[in-house]
Order: sequence, then structure tokens, then C-alpha cells
Amino acid sequence: MEPQLFHIFRNNPLGRETLLQSIYFCKKVSASLVVYIPSLIKFLMYFENDVVQVDLDNSYLTSPATALEHAKDLIEQGKVTARFLEPKNYTASTLPDVQTNFDFMACPRSISDLSSKIGLGYIGPRVRRIVKSARFPVLITSPVYKEWQSVAIFFGGSANAVNAMKLGFRIKRESGLPLNVFTQLGKAPKETYEKIIEKEGLEEEMSRHVNKWHIFTEKSFEENLYEVPHDALVVLGAYGHGVIKNIVFGSIMEKIQSTISNNLLIVGPNYSATK
Repeated sequence: MEPQLFHIFRNNPLGRETLLQSIYFCKKVSASLVVYIPSLIKFLMYFENDVVQVDLDNSYLTSPATALEHAKDLIEQGKVTARFLEPKNYTASTLPDVQTNFDFMACPRSISDLSSKIGLGYIGPRVRRIVKSARFPVLITSPVYKEWQSVAIFFGGSANAVNAMKLGFRIKRESGLPLNVFTQLGKAPKETYEKIIEKEGLEEEMSRHVNKWHIFTEKSFEENLYEVPHDALVVLGAYGHGVIKNIVFGSIMEKIQSTISNNLLIVGPNYSATK
């Protein structure tokens, strides 16, 4: 079955950029698109161990008469398979329930704040909670539409970093784009990371798929982020305690998302990786 990416459409120029990014992602990984055009300001997402209420800002309800037409035009131009989701169940009359059996979900850096508050250094609390609860990876799109020409995996040795590595290999296989791995060494030597890769049975795929494993031993992590191509899709794990304590939305992740404007594909703790 073709994988599906879930997208909440916002009928304004910022929303157009995000939908263009979702369309491009679907084309690269051979996925179909599921688009939700909200008619209400809130909805519920039911995950296995959590229920997340998503509070949208009023920009998501801009010009409802033209929203469907605009979304269809972009999808037609992008030439991807798509369907529009209409919630069937409601927890309350103004609170629709949205299914979560998707393979990916696209979000801007915030889905509940006006554009004046959206920027590098800020990922909204609802997006963070979706990442933490979802079984699927979350695509946090760049501020404007940007095609990616390579895949960059951040590997810090945690269980979620291993899952991110597996997902990165999958994206590489689907897209055919070159792949690089980035690791900032702390107190642990490179051999520690190599043993983790060996233990997880990823040596063969590392050899087959990775153009270069960038091991940073000097300079600060922020400085070394300059080595990440601006047009790479960045894949990384969330909330994982690795050998360099890479806690996403803690230290390392905050440095990444506040420094680079790349599209980020984030693997949360409930993601179930497949090779």
C-alpha cells in the first residue's frame, strides 16, 4: 500500500509554501497526499497513548470558498495522488476527530501561531506534542518551499537516532538522492558510534548508502552545522538520550532547528522503524 502524508491546508501564501513542500516530499518518496481543509479552529488527534487537541489560528480558516480550489490546483500542478479528508466523528459539535493512521505528517514550525511568531528558534508546543506521540515521522517544513538535493542524517547514538538512520536509508532508497551522516563527537570516541551501528546491523547499509560520514571533533556544534547543505532534507531522532545526550527539543535539536532552515524529518519516541 502506498504510504500517506497528512497535511493541514492553510489557504494563504504561507500555507501554499507548506503544501508545495508536502507535494514535493510525496513525489520524492512515492507517497500519496491526504489533505485536511479545516472548517473549525480546533480538532483532536487520537494517538495510542495520547489525545492531542490541535488549536489552529484563524489564518487556517482564510477564504473557505477558495480553499479547496487552491489546494486542488497545487496538487494538479504537482501531479501527485491525493484525497481530501472529511472527519466523520466529532467529540463535540465543534471538535472533529482526525485519524492518525498515516505514514507521515507535514507541519510548519508552528500550527497554532500567527506568521509573525513563526521563525527559526521556535517550534510550537502542539507540533512538539505530535512528534512525541505519533507513530509516524513529522516533516517540519522550511519557511519557504525548497527542493532538497540530498539527505542528511544526524546520528547521536540513541535508539531514536538509530530509527532516524533507518528512515534516512529508506528516504535515500526511494528518492535516489545522495546521503550523508553527521555526528558531533563529545566525550565518547567514534568507536562507540561504530559499535552501535554494528550492533543494530546497519554496517552494510552504511557502506552502501552513505557518501560521507562527517565526524566533528573540533569547533562548536553550531559552527559545524554550516557543513550541512542548505538544500538537504535533515533526518533526526526526537527525545532520545544518546551517547552525546541528544535530546530533541532539549539541547542538540534546539541548536539544529534554530540554526538551519532546512526541511526537518523528525522521528519521535513512538515511531516504529522499518528498514
